[in-house]
Amino acid sequence: MSSLPSIGSTEFEYEIIIVGAGPAGMTAALYAGRSMLRTVVLERGAPGGELLNTEMIEDYPGFEHVLGWELAQKFESHAKKFGAEFRTAGVTAIRRVGDMFECICDNGEVYRAPAVIVTAGGTPIKLGVPGEVEYAGKGVSYCAICDGAFFRGQVIAVVGGGDAACEEADFLTRYASKVYLVHRRDEFRASKIIQKRVMENPKIELILDTVVEQVHGDDQGLVHHLALRNVKTGVLSDLPATGLFVFIGFRPNTGIIEEHVEHDAMGYLLTNDHMQTSIPGLFAAGDVRVQLTRQVTTAVGDATTAAIAAEKYLTARRDAMATA
Repeated sequence: MSSLPSIGSTEFEYEIIIVGAGPAGMTAALYAGRSMLRTVVLERGAPGGELLNTEMIEDYPGFEHVLGWELAQKFESHAKKFGAEFRTAGVTAIRRVGDMFECICDNGEVYRAPAVIVTAGGTPIKLGVPGEVEYAGKGVSYCAICDGAFFRGQVIAVVGGGDAACEEADFLTRYASKVYLVHRRDEFRASKIIQKRVMENPKIELILDTVVEQVHGDDQGLVHHLALRNVKTGVLSDLPATGLFVFIGFRPNTGIIEEHVEHDAMGYLLTNDHMQTSIPGLFAAGDVRVQLTRQVTTAVGDATTAAIAAEKYLTARRDAMATA
C-alpha cells in the first residue's frame, strides 16, 4: 500500500478528493487516476455504495447478470489500477479554506485538495419495520427500474403516496401481475395526472389509511407476505406479496458541505453540464445532484464528466498561478 502524502500526523494533501465510493465515486477515481492526478477516495465503509444493497444487476451494459458486490469489486480494482487510493474515512464536513478544500473525517484525519468531487450518494428513507432490513435485496427494494424485472408475473406492494410511489407503481405493472399501492392516508400527494394514471390502471389496487407493520418471509430468505394495519380502525391483516417497493422519500447526502451551495428544494445539488457546482472547484456526480433518474449508468456518466472537468479546472488553476 502506498504511503499517504502527509503534511502532518493526521493531515494529507492530494490533487483531487472524491467523497463517496459508489459507482460515481469509483468511476471518477478511475478517470482522475488516468489523468495522473494524486487521487484519494474517502468512504466510511466498503466501496460499492448502493451496489452492495443490490442482489443482482441486469441493466448495466455488458453484464446481462452481475451481482452487486461483484460489480463493486470490479469498479474498485479498475480504479486502483490507475493509481487511485481508497481510504476508510467518513467525511463529516467539506469546507473551503483559501483556494483549497478541507475534508474533515470522523477518524480525526483531514484531507486537503484544490478540487473535490462529491459522490456521496443518498439514502432511501426506510419504513423502519421488522423484516425490512432482513429482506432488503430479497424482496424489499427501493428502485423499481433496478429490480422490477425480477418480479415478472408476481404480486407486489408499493408503499407511498407521492409522485415517485405512484409513478413506480404504474411502471411495475409492466412486470407484476398485480400491484397493491399502500398509503397511510386517504388521499395522495402525487400530481393529479399521475393519480389518474394509477386509478385507471386495472393492475393496481389501492389500500388506503394503511401502513406496513412487518415484512414476513420464508426459510430461503424470500418475502411471502406483509402484515398491515389500518390506521383508522386498527384492524390488522395480511397481504400476500412476494415483493415490497418503498418510495417514501430519498435523502441526498449533501449536508456535509459547510458553505452555501446551490441546490433544489429537496437538497440535491445543482450543477452545470460539466458537473460543476456553484462553488468553483467543487464538482458533484451521481445521486447527490439534480437529474431525471438515478441509475448506475447515469452515475458513471456523471462521474466521467466530473473527473475530466476537474482535471481541466486544475490545469487552468496551475496556469493562472504560473503567470500570476
